[in-house]
Amino acid sequence: MKKLCFILFFGIIAMMSCNSNESKSVSSDTAAAAVATDSAMRHSSADTVKSVAALPPVPAGAKVFFKNLKNGETVKSPFKVEMGVKNIKVDSAGSIIGGEGHHHILIDAGDSVAAGQVIPKDAQHLHFGKGQTSATISLPPGKHRLTLQLADGIHRSYGSRLSATIEVTVK
Repeated sequence: MKKLCFILFFGIIAMMSCNSNESKSVSSDTAAAAVATDSAMRHSSADTVKSVAALPPVPAGAKVFFKNLKNGETVKSPFKVEMGVKNIKVDSAGSIIGGEGHHHILIDAGDSVAAGQVIPKDAQHLHFGKGQTSATISLPPGKHRLTLQLADGIHRSYGSRLSATIEVTVK
């Protein structure tokens, strides 16, 4: 009898997991909206989940850039990074508003995060969700690749169109 209950229990679990239409494309995120959406997507049917607004379009001529650092520059740690934008507004995280975003700095983590993907939050992916346009960074000596990446209000990357990558050598 115990064996039959055991088999029945795991059979039901297997059927439930195989019958899932849920999306798990949203990774962990600091924005409450993305976390709530991810949780809802994993724990309820697709019919009951409200959709998240689409990634806002990138305004014509929008770009991001490092204001005070140049590619190949040698810096002493800690060093200041000034982040600039053109034809797009820097604002705090939280709301998805067209023509706005906030900065992230990727440290030795590639040239950009794919458009629409949530930017991870860890030692290689620094978030500036309060709308900051400058930061002081400490890195160990050596060559480092820094990528400035703009994202929408729930940390979804605008992709390579709103990223800029440089290499610096830290003394």
